[in-house]
Amino acid sequence: MLRFAPSPTGDMHIGNLRVAILNYIIAKQMGVEFLVRIEDTDKARNIEGKDEEIMQLLEKFALIKDLTYHQSEHLHIHQTFAIRLLEEKKAFVCICSDEELSSDRDDAKSKSIAYRYSGKCENLTHEDYQKLKEEKIPFVIRLKKPIEPIINHDVIKGDISTAPNEIDSFVILRTDGTPTYNFACASDDMISDISMIIRGEDHLSNTPKQIHIKNLLGYTQVVKYAHLPIILNDNGKKMSKRDEASSVKWLLIEGFIPDAIINYLILLGNSKTPKEIFTLPDAIEWFKLEDISKSSARFDIDKLRFINREHLKMMDERKLSTIFGFADANIGKLAKLYLEESSTIKELEEKLKSIFKAKDFSSNEWIEQINTLREIIGSLDMIEDYNSFKNTISKMSGLKGKNLFKPLRLLLTGAEHGPELSEVYPFIKPYLLEIIS
Repeated sequence: MLRFAPSPTGDMHIGNLRVAILNYIIAKQMGVEFLVRIEDTDKARNIEGKDEEIMQLLEKFALIKDLTYHQSEHLHIHQTFAIRLLEEKKAFVCICSDEELSSDRDDAKSKSIAYRYSGKCENLTHEDYQKLKEEKIPFVIRLKKPIEPIINHDVIKGDISTAPNEIDSFVILRTDGTPTYNFACASDDMISDISMIIRGEDHLSNTPKQIHIKNLLGYTQVVKYAHLPIILNDNGKKMSKRDEASSVKWLLIEGFIPDAIINYLILLGNSKTPKEIFTLPDAIEWFKLEDISKSSARFDIDKLRFINREHLKMMDERKLSTIFGFADANIGKLAKLYLEESSTIKELEEKLKSIFKAKDFSSNEWIEQINTLREIIGSLDMIEDYNSFKNTISKMSGLKGKNLFKPLRLLLTGAEHGPELSEVYPFIKPYLLEIIS
């Protein structure tokens, strides 16, 4: 089983979506289930409704889950595991105060050395845990340090060895009885028998801790890891919430379609795809994690715009029409005429609005000719082909050349420039009375 484990603490980041996509692809390739685990144990940071938003976005991107649960549902299991480690003397209770710990950190900082827990409470046992509970004395549970190096066999980064002294006696259960991130994550991966973990390289420091937790709990399943390089912004820094394009919701609002976003995120940092434009089912056939570069990749909005345009070109015209509120496939065909100058749904919608919205030409230099053409076109029955239409209104109005085509384009499209009217006319002719009104 593979998993996508987002936290409901904000808008979905494109890095998280990339993780979800690749986990889904590998799960399909391996023929195993795809689990979505909402990591909601940090109650202070959770935002109401974000879990549902995550699920809706995954559905929009056709990343269909086989299983889902909220991590908080496993609280009792996390606590049971922690107590078991106490009983087996693989963990210990710690009553050090925040002031003591802060002082130790400051001392380490002043000496320019890495902070490590002092070990003051390492001899406190399960019996001490029972006594502290009875006397209602605040405590946390810490894991004992490993004795041997922790090896992470990473598909992208290669083998990574972490020395025992690099892993502190970290907290696994807080004073309120809730698990810390690493403990909940490792426990749930173990419970779900996750065979491969694909996530961002910002989790590299968490991996040896989680391996250590599973080792102490006696978990022997071999787990593969793949840590994806971070995505950089235009300034070469990690994309953050301050970068609008980092938000999946923002990309959708701006008119980028799911197929194109998926295409771009699979391409990112991967120069070995057999073609540049493809769909998710295509990628399932040939994608390899090993082909992803170890180096960070820069997010290129212009590249995404190009890919989005190509996917819009491929989209079924009737489906494209429905996005703009029409059932007529001709509106989708009309929209595609504007893909030479537009790249997103939002931009295409502006082009169509310009055609179909009420137009105000009161201050336009062509107002006299426009009014003449409006009156003539309004009196005609529908004329099937453009040349006959053009010739008829030219003859009836006496307008020719620039004096005909400039005002006619403005009247029909609301713009001075765009596709040839001969290309536009076949798709708008059923709506002429609406357009010129």
